[in-house]
Amino acid sequence: KSKVPFAIRVVKGVGRRLAFVACQRAGVDANRRAGTLANDEVERIVQVISKPEEYKVPTWFLNRIRDPKDGTTMQCLSNQVDNKIREDLERLKKMRAHRGLRHLWGLRVRGQHTKTTGRRGRTVGVSKKK
Repeated sequence: KSKVPFAIRVVKGVGRRLAFVACQRAGVDANRRAGTLANDEVERIVQVISKPEEYKVPTWFLNRIRDPKDGTTMQCLSNQVDNKIREDLERLKKMRAHRGLRHLWGLRVRGQHTKTTGRRGRTVGVSKKK
């Protein structure tokens, strides 16, 4: 039912902009409905999304630029995204970086104030006397 770029976005790791670029590079009209595509068109779109460097998609467009382990730039898809995020967090925790420690302790990581907000789900330290 949905148009091709919005149907592609169901795949984790493919955003709105990459979906439109993939349709353009694969030669598929972005206004067509996803159910009307032929098998070869679907294969072309899959090829563009899985190997975008070969289809002249710029490197700043990809979601994994200069991987800390091997320095490569690539597009991560589906469960690969989750694995990379987990590896990054483990690396931060292992090197005892500030961000890694905040993740480890279950606190806010991005500089938010925590004195009064975000108290739900945590136990309160003071109990009433009888």
